[in-house]
Amino acid sequence: MIRIFLFFALLLAAAFGIVWLAETPGHVIVNYGGFDYQVSLLKALTGIVLVSFALLLIWTAIRLVFRLPGILSLANRMRRRTKGYSAVSRGLISLGVGDRRNATRFAGEAERLLGSEPLSLLLKAQAAQLSGDRQGAEHTFTRMLDAPETRVLGLRGLFVEARRKGSDAARKYAEEAYRIAPAAPWAGEATLEYRCADGDWRGAIAAVDQNASRRTIDRDTAKRQKAALLAAQALALAAKSPDDALRAALDALKLNPGQVPAAVLAAKALSARGDYSKATRLLETAWKLGQHQDLAEAYLSVRHGDSGLDRLKRARNLANLTPNAREAKLAVARAAIDAQEFPVARETLEPLVLEQPTARACHLMAELEDRDSGNAGMVRRWLSRAAHAPRDPAWIADGFISETWAPVSPVTGKLDAFVWMTPPQSLETSVRATMDADRFTDQIPASAVLAPAILVSSADPAVKNPGPHAHEELPDSRDASPVQEKPLAAPSSSPVAVLDHAPDDP
Repeated sequence: MIRIFLFFALLLAAAFGIVWLAETPGHVIVNYGGFDYQVSLLKALTGIVLVSFALLLIWTAIRLVFRLPGILSLANRMRRRTKGYSAVSRGLISLGVGDRRNATRFAGEAERLLGSEPLSLLLKAQAAQLSGDRQGAEHTFTRMLDAPETRVLGLRGLFVEARRKGSDAARKYAEEAYRIAPAAPWAGEATLEYRCADGDWRGAIAAVDQNASRRTIDRDTAKRQKAALLAAQALALAAKSPDDALRAALDALKLNPGQVPAAVLAAKALSARGDYSKATRLLETAWKLGQHQDLAEAYLSVRHGDSGLDRLKRARNLANLTPNAREAKLAVARAAIDAQEFPVARETLEPLVLEQPTARACHLMAELEDRDSGNAGMVRRWLSRAAHAPRDPAWIADGFISETWAPVSPVTGKLDAFVWMTPPQSLETSVRATMDADRFTDQIPASAVLAPAILVSSADPAVKNPGPHAHEELPDSRDASPVQEKPLAAPSSSPVAVLDHAPDDP
């Protein structure tokens, strides 16, 4: 609306000016060739305007004639560019539907029309990958290294190809990309993974700090990853430098108070120094965030040389922090058995085995029966039940079940992947475990059943050669790949082997 008013205002001003010139007396005299030409002021101004317009048209025509070759060349380039990007679009669509032939054809057409444009090179590389031409893909990605705008993209492609082949060059490409473009998430993750694989915990911590500063990872993820790396560093230094290990563990607990390995290590180090109160506070804080049997064992063992009744008292204090926690009740039962308070242990265990008879609870019941009543039949019954009882929680990362925590996943190399959780139960595993239990329980003498585990003679050929039961395949809710489990190691204090637990048979 304002523009319309301005237009009419300018039009009115122009009309007013023309009328004013027409009514204003005056003339213009032009002397040319000895003659005087006299015209009115309005005619003179009109002539000047027409001559200027004519000169402008002539100048425009001359410029057009001289610029015509460049204009034709530009139009040709624009036409080729339009066709090239159309080929790129069709090639990307062909890649999406898996049409290798058309993808390769459109990639060649795009390269012919666009040359070394980033999109044409990317299309050619991906078409080569789709066709299985790894050498062609590597050649195209290498060409991308020549241009600054495509250098990181070329390093990414070469990294993927080298990693697919298992080549050590993948690390070189990742570190180069991390050096020139630290904000690239894949470069930061790959560099962090390689440093963790080398056990370079300080370098890995520096990588996490840089990834957090570049905001390639959020703050909470950075805290968890750094806490895991500090815990790994503490475990690595525990034997040769206890003071440095304690400092690293305490730093890890500042970032993640529920870090179980760091809490256990710090508590043991503080207990060795005689600082029992601080060790107790650390364990209680970690326990409130997540109940773990290692925390319970460390809490009961804070004071070295405590009697069984003292350990039972501490177990009850721990249970008061989380009254409904199953792990707390198991800790009380364990301490009660060690203290020979068998009625307390039975009172604590019986609701657990009625509610959810896991393998660990059944083992404790077997030990309780052996030490309290000496009933060999009941011991065998509880051990048989433990053989096919549901699994207890364990450390799990990417479907891999481990007895101990580790900073990275052994399957994918992902940092802070292990989670304390209940493993998935498998019908096939439960059937196998039931058959194993039926086969082995008949061979166990009552006098040999003294530990909370399924014990068999080390001379049994099934123990020396565990066969398919050493690594069970379980379905994982996060990944369809088979789940592997490390076989349990035999206790050092007994010349017998420990069979793996298996889930319950429905």
